[in-house]
Amino acid sequence: MSCPWILRTRNLTRDKLPILMGILNVTPDSFSDGGQFNTVDLAVARGLAMEAEGADILDIGGESTRPGADPVSTDEELRRTIPVIRRLATEIRIPISIDTTKAEVARQALDAGAEIVNDISGLTFDPDMLEICRQQDAGICVMHIQGTPQTMQLKPTYTDVVAEVAEFLQQQVDRCLMAGIPPERMCIDPGIGFGKTAEHNLELLRSVSTLQRLLRRPVLIGHSRKRFLSKILGRPVEERLAGTIGIAIGLAAAGCDILRIHDVQPIRDALVAWQSLQTSAPE
Repeated sequence: MSCPWILRTRNLTRDKLPILMGILNVTPDSFSDGGQFNTVDLAVARGLAMEAEGADILDIGGESTRPGADPVSTDEELRRTIPVIRRLATEIRIPISIDTTKAEVARQALDAGAEIVNDISGLTFDPDMLEICRQQDAGICVMHIQGTPQTMQLKPTYTDVVAEVAEFLQQQVDRCLMAGIPPERMCIDPGIGFGKTAEHNLELLRSVSTLQRLLRRPVLIGHSRKRFLSKILGRPVEERLAGTIGIAIGLAAAGCDILRIHDVQPIRDALVAWQSLQTSAPE
């Protein structure tokens, strides 16, 4: 699929490679990089580095959504994210995304220069989120989750995970349409690791083209360093880069539109190398 994703000031479309969304967590407790970038200067430096490494989007989050994570207050999330967004919006050329479920955080982030709202709840946790996104002409990542970060991995159960995730995502896309948000402002995310077992995750990863066909929107996948890789590889989180790259190449081959990742440079290098084999050799 190569339909455009329309943001406030620009359009994004997958070309030969998936769009790369670099993850910048300004939290003390995210599952793989918590505490590494939790000052404004460290976060800004990391954001600039990811742009230089080839990120197409920078996704900034101030609340960990790992399984079992404790929620944080709106004021704390604003304290962590808004100064970073305000600085980076004047220093980078790529669009900024705010990873939040709170409408007030989204509003202030968009005012500070963000263009995308990445909401793990599919815009369901905060009743004001839809209207904020509509008013601000934000690009939206509509994601599936079963439960909440506190409960999602207790006992995730589906009869048909692909069909049920697709149904939820279609319902949330329809809610956005009814709220006056054009379809071209949305991408969809099946929510790898958010209320799924390892096998559920793998079924969804194998079904990117199905989700594209059913929902007719760009598909975003966030698989980077996640726990299901340990089921495949038997590796702890600090040893999951190779597995992350392997899945990224498989997703690129399947036509996935957007990859949300921590390790921008090695993944871009791997994808460029893979792509070189898909074209004719130079004479």
